[in-house]
Amino acid sequence: MKRILLVFLILFYTLLYSQTKLLSWNIENFGQSKSQVEIADIAQTVRDYDIIAIQEVVAGYGGAQAVAKLADELNRKGSKWDYVISDPTSSSAYKTERYAFIWKTAKLKLIGTAWLEKKYHLEIDREPYLATFQYQKKQFTVVNFHAITKKMQPETEIKYFKFLPDEYPTLNLIFAGDFNCPQSHTVFNPLKKMGYQPILVGQKTSLKQKCKNNNCLASEFDNMYYKTSKIKSINSGVISFYKNFNSLKEARKISDHIPIWFEFSLN
Repeated sequence: MKRILLVFLILFYTLLYSQTKLLSWNIENFGQSKSQVEIADIAQTVRDYDIIAIQEVVAGYGGAQAVAKLADELNRKGSKWDYVISDPTSSSAYKTERYAFIWKTAKLKLIGTAWLEKKYHLEIDREPYLATFQYQKKQFTVVNFHAITKKMQPETEIKYFKFLPDEYPTLNLIFAGDFNCPQSHTVFNPLKKMGYQPILVGQKTSLKQKCKNNNCLASEFDNMYYKTSKIKSINSGVISFYKNFNSLKEARKISDHIPIWFEFSLN
């Protein structure tokens, strides 16, 4: 009986520590407008994850500083975190921004240098930011992305994502971020035919201006897409952080999107 229990515990801890938890969050206007209290709230929300992909970091003064403050706040909570921030995206027709990754150094190692994808920077206003991480001798690459708004037709950008797996044939890509487009849109069909699947189906992720009948979510915009032959999905979901606030107006000072997360193991 003791031997069976020991085997069970070994299997349990092996499974527990062979998982990676990736969180993606469009933190609206993430820069100097965020107070230290708000940054502390964000840190409390994301602290239990291994890697954080952030969209909508302010390109000008305050954006990089906000990411550094968040990493510093996380470092006070028991784990060591590191971070990288992209250069401003090359958009001239729309709103230029930065992206960021923050990760637990005891769990993950950044391989090489993170980079903005330049090949389609003329076709994609805010070109995605890619970073490769190593976990237990296996690697995966997160494609961090924030699309143009729905009224500007984000599918005209997303359609170029089908070329990235061939562009980077040796990388295990996970597309993550705010696509401003639901996973049911036909623009994702080429990726799906290549074996990529969304972690969320029918899950709204942006906040309304006001809750109606306890319904506070507006649109199905944020998601992640992973290749099922290379990655095993263990769990996924969203964090309804706005429920911790007295009003939706107060929560929206943090962001107009909720975080999404993906727990997985590498095949």
